[in-house]
Amino acid sequence: MLLVNMINQHQKGGKFKALHEAENPFVIPNPWDAGSAKLLASLGFEALATSSGASAATLGRRDGQITFDEAVAQARAIVDATDLPVSADLEKGFGDAPADVARAVLRAAEAGLVGCSIEDFTGDPHRPLFDRAQAADRIAAASAAARTPPSRSP
Repeated sequence: MLLVNMINQHQKGGKFKALHEAENPFVIPNPWDAGSAKLLASLGFEALATSSGASAATLGRRDGQITFDEAVAQARAIVDATDLPVSADLEKGFGDAPADVARAVLRAAEAGLVGCSIEDFTGDPHRPLFDRAQAADRIAAASAAARTPPSRSP
């Protein structure tokens, strides 16, 4: 029987940080579900990262066409499948306001994730990127939220 989730989220976060601080780069593959997460872990990868495109494809949709609840559910399944640290593609934080991004980071942590990426793409063809001040405020809110201990529910 394969035992998973034997290390806690804090330990996974420490491992993920160490991977980023190591002298050599590491490869972080993108599982699309729990089964692919287990397969990638068995191949020796040290961490995993969700992909918004892969999550959408798993549900038969295009990238950017899943809800935040669906993204969190997919991420939680991947987190629960292995003892590896998992980071998430949180698209643009599932909202434009800094509070939206903070809420996304908190929910991601509650799902057991230890890292994330937040895009600066607005989705508006007339203004494709957030202006520098708004982008900085969004990342500051995400960073503050990331320092809040998660209240992960089973």
